[in-house]
Amino acid sequence: MALVCADKSYSIRGAAMKVYDILGAGFVESVYQEAFEIELQRRGIPYQREVEIDVYYDGILLEKKFRADFVCYDNIIVELKAVSELDGNNMLQLSNYLKATHNKLGLLINFGNTSGVEIERWVN
Repeated sequence: MALVCADKSYSIRGAAMKVYDILGAGFVESVYQEAFEIELQRRGIPYQREVEIDVYYDGILLEKKFRADFVCYDNIIVELKAVSELDGNNMLQLSNYLKATHNKLGLLINFGNTSGVEIERWVN
């Protein structure tokens, strides 16, 4: 099971690296989202885009929803950023998405760093 999950994670990471190789840093997040979606399609990676996530408080469904950039393979949350440097708030956002969905794996991908694509893997 772990190997299958690792293979899926590597496939997603490879798609992100390809996007960065072609576009580099400097675009807004929405450009990377569109390019990343194209790369997922080319690689045959199943995904959903802009997935609405319910949030509960003490068993009560809240009106406020999260919106994950992508969910790949039905259970890997992928959040894209285009910032010069990731910070704790970015990781906290991904962590909260994982808690809300009960998914185990998330990837935080940052295309904004001029040194290369940053990919943080988060296991819930």
